[in-house]
Amino acid sequence: MKNADSQKADFRSGYVTLVGAPNAGKSTLLNAMLREKIAITTPKPQTTRDAIVGIKHLPDAQIVFVDTPGIHRAKGKLNKVMVQSAIDSLSTVDVVVFVVDAARHSRQGGEGDILRRDEEVLKHLHTARKPVVLLLNKVDRIKRNEVLPLIATWGELFPFEAIIPVSAKKGDGLPEVFAELRSRLPSGPPLFPDDMITDRSMRFLTAEIIREKLFFQLDQEMPYAIAVEVEAWTETKQRADIQAVIHVERSSQKRIVVGAKGSRVKEVGIAARKELERMLEKKVRLELFVRVETKWSESMRSLERFGYLEREGKKR
Repeated sequence: MKNADSQKADFRSGYVTLVGAPNAGKSTLLNAMLREKIAITTPKPQTTRDAIVGIKHLPDAQIVFVDTPGIHRAKGKLNKVMVQSAIDSLSTVDVVVFVVDAARHSRQGGEGDILRRDEEVLKHLHTARKPVVLLLNKVDRIKRNEVLPLIATWGELFPFEAIIPVSAKKGDGLPEVFAELRSRLPSGPPLFPDDMITDRSMRFLTAEIIREKLFFQLDQEMPYAIAVEVEAWTETKQRADIQAVIHVERSSQKRIVVGAKGSRVKEVGIAARKELERMLEKKVRLELFVRVETKWSESMRSLERFGYLEREGKKR
């Protein structure tokens, strides 16, 4: 049942996609806006592989955010599929939120740096023909007197509906973001139930949590050769028993993920289990297995199997 506020005549609802270059802080921003962790975050670029829906419930609006992988000049089938999913989201939403790393641009400075880092995103914004709100993220890392010049520089590059400085880490600027987005959404009832914050299953969130812990454990390129798949899930009121497989592309990678006498995969399992227990509010028994799936990131069949290719009928 919808609450009384969601029945108001001036209620608004719609889809808003979050786009940007890799490591702009889109997932951290989404978690901050929802006040819940539904997207994994690491210091490494391209942590996000899937478009993830997060639902923000306001007294007079429901904003359905779509977090997307970073847009860049992609190489390899997996990266190309990821970038295409972000580009495709531009045509299916009501408003686009373009997230940029203000701290990076402030350090390097100038329109030239902006174009080098974000020209791929800007190119697709020009063709999308959607209202675009620019968020200058990570402003807590720059000096206050640098903000206005940065706004002026960006304002010359694209006809943004608004440019809002924000800090995902501190939550600064988020009320202004909600107000701006609400004003640009169509009138209509909520699209999702009031108690729903994402359309993703617990199996998906579990696989993502395991992958996040692997990102923190592994160096350099190794995390990008990994996919996680939850194979079994049984649950009672007191406990969840979960079995998941970590897929790698080579035997040498399997040895690295497993670690000496299984030490690394054990650490990943402990860290993931603790977070899952907080999320599920019950005991969790998590078993992790590591398997070699040769060149899975270049196989269209494997990409579909692991959920990176959108099957027909799943498109919004």
